[in-house]
Amino acid sequence: MIVVLIMSTTLYAQSPMVHDPVMAYERLQAGDDTSGMDSTYYIFATGHGIQQMSSKDGKNWTVLKHPVMTVMPQWTRDSVPGFTNHVWAPDIIRWHGKWWMAYSCSTFGKNGSAIGLLSSPSLKFPIWNDEGCIVTSQENRDNWNAIDPNFVIDENDQPWLVWGSFWDGIQLVRLDTTMHVAKGEKPCTIARRYSPKATNRIPNPTSKYAGTNAIEAPFIMKHGGYYYLFVSWDYCCMGSKSTYRVVVGRSKTVDGPYVDRDGNDMREGGGTPVISGDKKEFEAIGHCAAYHLNGKDIYISHGYSVAQNGAAVLVQRNIKWTDDEWPNLEK
Repeated sequence: MIVVLIMSTTLYAQSPMVHDPVMAYERLQAGDDTSGMDSTYYIFATGHGIQQMSSKDGKNWTVLKHPVMTVMPQWTRDSVPGFTNHVWAPDIIRWHGKWWMAYSCSTFGKNGSAIGLLSSPSLKFPIWNDEGCIVTSQENRDNWNAIDPNFVIDENDQPWLVWGSFWDGIQLVRLDTTMHVAKGEKPCTIARRYSPKATNRIPNPTSKYAGTNAIEAPFIMKHGGYYYLFVSWDYCCMGSKSTYRVVVGRSKTVDGPYVDRDGNDMREGGGTPVISGDKKEFEAIGHCAAYHLNGKDIYISHGYSVAQNGAAVLVQRNIKWTDDEWPNLEK
């Protein structure tokens, strides 16, 4: 069991530094609106033990002193050679009376990785329980990478997990009621950066192991009659030299196939542009999440700030939907 005492430190009126952010909103008293004392937004992100911050209005953020995980479970080190406590790309969802958090254990550019699981009844007074490992990948065994998880609950209240980075791209698998992989289920690929037959691949400048299938950070949002799969293309983590951008496809069913606005299958490299760096405010933007919260559709991600020499900072936008139901981000 991992117990965390939350103490606040720095208040950011502007975008705080953050990498791979996801959001949660907890209303502890029924009927409270967003100004209620017990209604709080949270962001969780990559960092030592998982960075966390909170906000009453979803705009001004207080970075919390302690990480989510003050002690790393021993199994994480046993499963991932070289991993210590720098946890990547968490995801969080409330389902069946609990908060569930998935997190990534890995080393840069390799696919010997694991996705762990925590649970807590509350975010205001969290008691995070170690729920073990959801899925692992091993070098020379798996052609996918077990990082960048995202929980999805379908229209039948069935949980799924989507994840992936490079190798054969984005993976999806059905979970059971404990948020572990359901018995007999195996992951399937639902999106790639390039078609397997493509000859126009750009060489990977960051890793000699990961290959050129530069797609990662999946996030599935349900809107209307579709599931929308957001993914990040190209390269993060290079500061001002990053080339990250976000594209999207959609499907009537959570397990796909996902196609872009032109009907191209995301397994063959399809994807409709959502956002990219403008070279004025941001060099590149990626690793996004999208939510319907308090009557608004919200997009968040990190962007590599031009003014801050490529530092990763929080990007927040409202989502508006086109007449044919594709996401369009407001400035």
